[in-house]
Amino acid sequence: MKIIYEDNHVIVVYKERGILAQADGSDKLDILNMTKSYLKEKYQKPGNVYLGLVHRLDINTEGLMVFAKTSKAAKRLSEDIKLHNFNKFYLALVEGKTSNGRLENKLIKDENKKKSFISNEGKIAKLSYKTLKNININNTLCSIVDITLETGRFHQIRCQFANIGHPLYGDIKYGSKNNNRYANLQAYKLEFIHPTTKELLSFKVIDYNDYFKDLEGII
Repeated sequence: MKIIYEDNHVIVVYKERGILAQADGSDKLDILNMTKSYLKEKYQKPGNVYLGLVHRLDINTEGLMVFAKTSKAAKRLSEDIKLHNFNKFYLALVEGKTSNGRLENKLIKDENKKKSFISNEGKIAKLSYKTLKNININNTLCSIVDITLETGRFHQIRCQFANIGHPLYGDIKYGSKNNNRYANLQAYKLEFIHPTTKELLSFKVIDYNDYFKDLEGII
């Protein structure tokens, strides 16, 4: 586990790709219980450890997550998310050549297919993005984009970029023709107001040059 920050009220961790945000009934590792185990061992706590899950990341998305160590902190962080006082920034590798822009759609989640779709009956999803670099990977023109989420809908980034013809590289579920899992989506920066001190906390783990430097075809 990578612990980025911790105090009496919150703990910020880095979730690796392939780890669930929360247990789903399978035998896969999940970061919520991993963090609970860390706290239980560190502080020698008897019984169950309280840890509030206030936001999620997909299993194949890696990056920063914050958990609440008290119910009061969980409530305040959840309220800030609803008020859009909780900022999440992502790096993504998408297919095709992009520029800069803003996407606003209504998304609906299909529980059976575990997939989001554009629908007038859905909930508003908003994000803005800017292109950092255009690269070729396995003869596929791609773009590295820096994304600022304004909402946090299920598979929002994957669905919205696929809708404009730029699915994440290797994200077959959303239209990529490259036979590779969508391995290049990272929540690299997180900003939120501390639930008790009211201080604006900002955490950043990496920049795009470091994160994508090992991809084939980057010059």
